[in-house]
Amino acid sequence: MDFVTKLPKAQSGNDTIWVVLDQLTKSAYFLPMKETDLMDKLARLYLKEVVTRHEIPVSIICDHDPRFTTNFLRHFKRLWVGDAQLTGLELIHETTEKIVQIKQRIQAARDRQKSYADVRRKPLKFQVGDRVMLKVSPCKGVVRFGKRGKLNPRYIGPFKVLAKVGTVAYRLELPKQLSRVHSTFYVSNLKKCLSDEPLAISLDEVHIDEKLRFVEEPVEVMD
Repeated sequence: MDFVTKLPKAQSGNDTIWVVLDQLTKSAYFLPMKETDLMDKLARLYLKEVVTRHEIPVSIICDHDPRFTTNFLRHFKRLWVGDAQLTGLELIHETTEKIVQIKQRIQAARDRQKSYADVRRKPLKFQVGDRVMLKVSPCKGVVRFGKRGKLNPRYIGPFKVLAKVGTVAYRLELPKQLSRVHSTFYVSNLKKCLSDEPLAISLDEVHIDEKLRFVEEPVEVMD
């Protein structure tokens, strides 16, 4: 959490934005407040706007003085559990229950995030005869003619799918320039070719080794 202060005062009197970020879900909350608001009011605002959506926080990280975080947690705890005095055994029992609840809520949040990702993540499937592009990567430490990053080629092809090998690999029909490369590849190294254009990168212009790493070679030196 952090605070953006010294803002122009609104009609409501608010002149500060309290920024709260949930690290697990990456959700961000921007809560209007007054710079002079007391800690008890902040604790109530946090309980209303954040805890009701994400449950009790496992930890709180703040760029302010550590004494602020300690003071805030003291008010938040008083608001959440009250001022009742507990015996040693009761305290241990309640703490154990809270830890179990926190672990269950963290796991539930992770499961929700995974389910969202799984919906968007569709496994690639190809048929025999499909044309696919093959991923390549530059040799580490080798840079020719200043080409880096996005300017480097990422895929070569297209190549014809000859057969499916197991559940996550395919065997491709490779040209003689790639005779040293094993012809079976994991699906993560392939992508569908959606056009009938010739090779995205001419194999005569790059040297590709058996590990699908390439080094660009000059075709012509221009003045």
